[in-house]
Amino acid sequence: MIVIKKKIAYTALTIAGILALVGSGWYFTFALSPYQVSQEQLDTYYSYQIQKVLNWQQTALDERNYEFTYRSFDGEVVNGRIRYPRPMAEIAQPIPVMIGVHGMGRSQIRWFQDSFKGRPTVESVDKLAEQALVHDYAVISIDARNHGQRKVSGYTIADVMGDLHYWGKRAPYETMIRDTVRDHRVLLDWLVQQPQFDSAKIDVAGYSMGAQVSLLLAGVDSRISDVVAIVPPHSDNRTALVSPSNFLAGLSDNKVWLVTGNEDEYASMQQNESLFNEFPTDNKMHLRFDSGHILPAHYVTQLAAWF
Repeated sequence: MIVIKKKIAYTALTIAGILALVGSGWYFTFALSPYQVSQEQLDTYYSYQIQKVLNWQQTALDERNYEFTYRSFDGEVVNGRIRYPRPMAEIAQPIPVMIGVHGMGRSQIRWFQDSFKGRPTVESVDKLAEQALVHDYAVISIDARNHGQRKVSGYTIADVMGDLHYWGKRAPYETMIRDTVRDHRVLLDWLVQQPQFDSAKIDVAGYSMGAQVSLLLAGVDSRISDVVAIVPPHSDNRTALVSPSNFLAGLSDNKVWLVTGNEDEYASMQQNESLFNEFPTDNKMHLRFDSGHILPAHYVTQLAAWF
């Protein structure tokens, strides 16, 4: 009996050792390695050709809400929604705009509804949109690449992230983030031409992946005024082309607020503090909450002064 137990224990240790070797072999073969990018590379990566015909199509849901589609720089159809603080007929002077950028696995509709398909908007971004409307902002949001109505059949977000984390394939992830930023730049091309909007006051707010996109957008496009980045996931030079740390120089003339959770699963307190300290502007604020990645709903009330 003792011999059998020893054999079982030995076999278990052998299997554990094999698994450890396989794991370490996988890590050294597929794990992402940091790399460096130049400013010229970043500028080229986020550049796009301006479309002469956006083919903007808009449908009124009521006198304040509109659904729209347009064609982006590569011909992709982008969908989204605009909500005005009051009926358009009552807007006599140009009003500011808040672009809301949703998190991974979510969609633009979260900025306008407290639930979707029976699932609550736990990020409370709908409440942030309501606050923007109270401050006389128009709120606009689009679906990111491979999200919402733009999901790619046969290659889901889970596939994108699996390829990134398990097989070291960064291109699908970096391309998704980069092209979402460029979709927003095309949206800006339209926004600044509309007389109802104040082109000098276009702000951006984003939650999680949306916070990452917001920082990148403001970093590459001077048409963005203020930024609030809510619980951005930590990103470094393992995905350098979409890491906000490589775009901070473009935030020197922006007001930037960072909102973080002290127990966030995707960014530590130290990482968040380091990101905030790197913002090259004196016009910045760091709000911290004792929470994980999902912040307490009352965080929205503390953003009133951002508007």
